[in-house]
Amino acid sequence: MKDLDNEKKLAAKEAVKYLKDNQIVGLGSGSSATFAIFEIGELVKNGLKITGVSTSSKSEELANSLGIPTVDISSVSYIDVTIDGADEFTYDLYLIKGGGAALLKEKVVASLTKEEIIIADSSKKVELLGKFTIPVEVIRYAAKYVMSQIILLGGKGEVRLVEGEALLTEEGNYIIDADFGLIADPAYLATKLSEIAGVVEHGLFINLASRVIMGNNDSTVTFSKSEI
Repeated sequence: MKDLDNEKKLAAKEAVKYLKDNQIVGLGSGSSATFAIFEIGELVKNGLKITGVSTSSKSEELANSLGIPTVDISSVSYIDVTIDGADEFTYDLYLIKGGGAALLKEKVVASLTKEEIIIADSSKKVELLGKFTIPVEVIRYAAKYVMSQIILLGGKGEVRLVEGEALLTEEGNYIIDADFGLIADPAYLATKLSEIAGVVEHGLFINLASRVIMGNNDSTVTFSKSEI
């Protein structure tokens, strides 16, 4: 049986090789990104000079506890490299993200980033996206309407609950987990979801990843834009 945590750790160790002094570095959220933040912390302890921009309060707290200096995203005009995880990815670097409910900040950071590096274990690679539901962040006022529009697009959605209560994101919004089955055209669906009034952001990340580094048993495999 595969050791998925070890695969994530191997991918994180490979990803941090892309970091250089004086870069602004996006710090992802979730279990894979946590391994990367620990690796970055070690590099900083050993003299690497970088400035972090976090995608969640959890990633910022972890970074600060490890001595990684961070700044608010409003103080930067670009990010050199971001290392983040994904819930699913395909060979052409389409992603589903947002299982940890940080998709809005993750997408803002990814959009500001020159090189978005995704790290993942081997269970995350799929032929078609969609086994994992697509998180859709919505303003609370629009939740029922957005779910009706998801149905019109051929899916079904449920507001994500935590201990029986609707989860609130860091920005105070709901997450609707939308199930469309396997998705033949993620780029088209991404566009249609973005057009729904009340949708703040969704977890389809299209043309944002520069490369995906996947742990595979005791080694790593890198999928990059240049190979597509």
